[in-house]
Amino acid sequence: MAKVNIQPLADRVLIEPVEAETTTASGIIIPDTAKEKPQKGNVVAVGPGSKDESMTVKVGDTVLYGKYAGTELKLDGTDYLMMRESDILAIV
Repeated sequence: MAKVNIQPLADRVLIEPVEAETTTASGIIIPDTAKEKPQKGNVVAVGPGSKDESMTVKVGDTVLYGKYAGTELKLDGTDYLMMRESDILAIV
């Protein structure tokens, strides 16, 4: 997990998506066109929270999020997602 030079504001969280599986358990290779968008990632930066809500997730947590959650961004050649903590479904 790379150290990023970005500080999310309020209840926002920066997540580095985990790459989707490239083969099935039985060894079948999944082509890029059939891969699901990842719904699991690692938290790399966390905002301070809002005055009404403190943050639950922390840097280093692995989380699950909705398929269409967050805003995609690219920093230093790496893809990230910025989303509100409320878009995160679970810590795994």
